[in-house]
Order: sequence, then structure tokens, then C-alpha cells
Amino acid sequence: MNKTPEQILDYLLKCPCENEVLEFKKAGSDFDFTKLGKYFSALCNEANLKGKPCAWLVFGVLDKTHEIVGSDYRNSTKALESLKKEIGDKTTCRTTFQEIFELKHLKGRVVMFQIPAAPTGIPVAFDDVCYGRDGESLVVLSLEEQDRIRNQTKADWSAVLVPDATIDDLDSMAIKVARVNYKSKFSDKAAEVDAWDDITFLNKAKITIKGKITRTAILLLGREESEHYISPAEAKIRWLLKDSHGNDKDYLIACCPLLLAVDKVFAKIRNTKYRYIKDGTLFPEEIDQYDPFTIREAINNCIAHQDYSRNGRINVVEQEDQLIFTNMGTFLPGDVEKVVRDDAPLEIYRNPFLVTAMFNLKMVDTAGGGIKKMFLAQKQRFFPLPEYDFSNNRVKVTVVGKVLDMDFANLLARHKDLSLFEIMALDKVQKKKTLNDDEERTLKKHKLIEGRKPNFIIAASVTAALPDAKKAEYILRRGLDDKHYKEMIVQYLKKFGPCSKKQLVEMLWEKLPDVLDVRKKKNKITNLLTALRVERRIKSAGYSSWQTDE
Repeated sequence: MNKTPEQILDYLLKCPCENEVLEFKKAGSDFDFTKLGKYFSALCNEANLKGKPCAWLVFGVLDKTHEIVGSDYRNSTKALESLKKEIGDKTTCRTTFQEIFELKHLKGRVVMFQIPAAPTGIPVAFDDVCYGRDGESLVVLSLEEQDRIRNQTKADWSAVLVPDATIDDLDSMAIKVARVNYKSKFSDKAAEVDAWDDITFLNKAKITIKGKITRTAILLLGREESEHYISPAEAKIRWLLKDSHGNDKDYLIACCPLLLAVDKVFAKIRNTKYRYIKDGTLFPEEIDQYDPFTIREAINNCIAHQDYSRNGRINVVEQEDQLIFTNMGTFLPGDVEKVVRDDAPLEIYRNPFLVTAMFNLKMVDTAGGGIKKMFLAQKQRFFPLPEYDFSNNRVKVTVVGKVLDMDFANLLARHKDLSLFEIMALDKVQKKKTLNDDEERTLKKHKLIEGRKPNFIIAASVTAALPDAKKAEYILRRGLDDKHYKEMIVQYLKKFGPCSKKQLVEMLWEKLPDVLDVRKKKNKITNLLTALRVERRIKSAGYSSWQTDE
């Protein structure tokens, strides 16, 4: 960006009126988040339709007069930055703000939200509804406008022809394996396939186009020396083995044909037996550390969804007890939990020609169940669920090959009526990750969690089956109820007379639950003292000191 935020604000203030890609709001501290999300969707879509790179939503400015009046919305940098994730959690493709600028203007605080144009061919929805603008009004995006965005064409990198390549640039063994896989996928055509020559087969499998070699053909079936045809893009999968300290122990770089490279990488992964601590007859004595389907699905998803225009490699990192798979590019569905929950095929593919070919060769499942099967495989092992990270414009999938918490695993085994959605949410609690509103409501409704946001813990009703030692640990983490703490304060004052707040803090500190940080422990003690004063059980004994009033 060449202009400073101050210069951009001056430019925006000079606009004669609001339009489809500019909105001013006074926006106090109570500005509704849902309304913000609707404006985000609308401005995203309108910027796309108007051919603008971005749109602007400005808080702290009156919409009619453009007078700066200041806004106390999210009055801290940290609170503003958290909006990026909150909006991304509810929008298509996890689209979120490009930048959020906080300006300390002489007339008041101004917050400027830079909103990107919706991606080519993809209208951006907030909470599954696409919004737009009719002049200055916020409206649901019309079907005609949605179709206009969806009909925007973006070249499919994987379908581009390679003019100088011929069938001689393809690997003969890869073609043989491709035939076997195709016949397995379409068993009713097996006899017919045997009669096809290679060119006919490749056309039928939608790997070539009218006998001409595509980038997909080079990726999946090309000889290793044929990779130069797609340069500067790479057709490589790098496997790295790391020790417990993060040091490299071994590596493999598998090049095209990627159809065969998957097996080479799979063979490198040390899928050792994992031995459970037996709990009666609940667990088998040992099990494969990783489900074979999960490994292959993760690698093939990286191939199918890699953004080859970014000229990067696919990586598979094997650590002591986890596998990490990464590929370049955004996760187009946006929300992996929605993909698992809806169990529906993806509507958008980055490389549609490549995905079709991989489906025909039995490498991926376009019925939409592959990711969900990965989650179910981990659930059946009582292992942590796959974890997705979409930061830095890449997709990172982590699959843990062990029980993270044996007692939590026991809970999953004993409570088999839990839905996958509930297990996914409880998995977040186990990993001390933040729950979204839907997850929080669901777990609270079924009394599966206790505590205050964001430090939830598994509810006592769910942990009833824990061993006695773990029950004690649970109580320490959960803490005692306020009635008990109040009684401790009163009895302490009765025994020792007037005490300073510092003395009371020292007395209570270690007894408060571990899930509370320093600030929250201090706030809790202050709230307890205030409540006791209101109840007239204690009273002030001078500056920051207390005595009983009973």
C-alpha cells in the first residue's frame, strides 16, 4: 500500500457520499457483531462486482456528514485483531479483513477495516447468507449478482496443455498402475479398458485432452525428467523424519509421477504399533499408530488442492508421535468443521481437471467423505482429531498417532452416544482451544463442560468414570464453589482479626482453580470480597483492609 492510513482516511472522507464499497458508521462499543459480519459480506461481494481490489468500512465517522466523532468499538489492538479470526470463522473460504487500522485522530479514535474483494467465482457469505448493497442499504445479494460472481472464469492451471510433450514423456509403469486403478474404480468397464490403447485410455480417464498432454498428465503420470514441462511449478513431495528435538534424521524427495510417489512416501512412514495401557477389556493391546487410509487421504488431498502457481512443494513431516502434511494455497471450503459436519462434496475445487483425473484413478473421493473418514478413524482410536491450520496461505494438517490423554480417551470409549460434532468440540477443550458460540451452546446444553469462557473443562458428570486420583486433579482444576471461598474468608477474619487484602489474596491464591490466570484470580478475589460486603458479612477496616461484620 503506497498511502498511509491517514492519507487513505482523508481520501475516503472526501467522497461525496457512501457507495457500494464504502460505509461509515459511528459504531459505539456495543456495535452488533452479526451486523458487522453482514457488512463484511456485502462489501466483499460489491468490491468484486465493481472490479475493486477492496472496500472500506470506517468506524467513528458519521455517515451523512462525514464528521469524525470517534468510536470506542473494541478499544484495544488485541481485541481488534481477534476480529480477523471471528469473521473468518463465519465466512466463505474463511475470508477476513486484509488490514484493520486504528487511528488516533484529533477529533477521536477512527477504526478502518480494509475488506478484500470476494475471490473470483466465489460469493462470500456470512453465516451462510450472501449480502450486498443497494445504494447505501444493506440487502441480501440478489441471485443475479450471485450468478454473475459464480460465472466469473478463472483458468484451471491443471487443465493447461503442454504443447511440446508427448505420450513418450509419461512413465509406462505409472500408466499401467493407472489402468489397474481405473478398472478397480469402474469395474463394469474392465474388459473394455483392456482393449483401449494408451491414448484412448488417457482420454477416457480425463488425464489428456484429445490425445494432448496436460499438466495433470505430467503431475500424475509424467517421467521424473518431464517435470521441466510445468516449471517453475514443482511436482514433488518431500518427506522429512525428525527426532524429538526437531533435528532432521532422514528425508526423501519423491518427484513425478505423483501416482507412484504417494506409495513411495507411504512406505517411508514408520507406522509402528501403538500399545495401549489396558483398561479392563476396553482397549486392544496394540494398534497401528496411523490409519493407512488417513495417510493416503492426507497426501492425495495435498496433491489435489496444491496451488501449483505458487511453485512450492508438498511436505510430509514425520515426528515422534505425529504426522504433519502441508500444501500451498487456501482451504477453499473455509471451514473444515463444516465439511465434516455436513458430510457433503466440496462445491469448489482449485484444480478441477486434476481432481477429476484423481477421482478416476481412485486417488480421491469427490463424494465428500474423505475428510470425515479421517476424523472417524482418529475417533475410533480414541486419538486426538486431525487439526487444521490455514495460516500463511497454506493448509497444514496434523494427525497425532497416540492418545493425548488416556482418561479423555476412556471417556470417549464409555460415552459412545456422543456425536462427532460434540467430540470435535470436546477435543478442543482437551487441547485448551477456544470454542465457538455453537460449540459452547451445544456442550453447555448437554452439560458436557463447566467453567467460564475461555477456560472450560470437561463437566463432572462426564468425568464420573475417572479414577480417584484424576477426580482429585479435576476438582483442583475446577475449583470450589463461591460459597466455600466466602466461608474461608469469613473464618479467616474471625480467627485473625482485621486483614489486608494482600493477606487474603495470599491465603486464597493456591486454592483457586489452575485454569484461572493471574488477572482472573485477582478479579475473582475482588468479586468475592464485594459480594461479602453486599451481604453485610464483612466490612472495611481502613484502606484496603477487611474485618467481619457478624
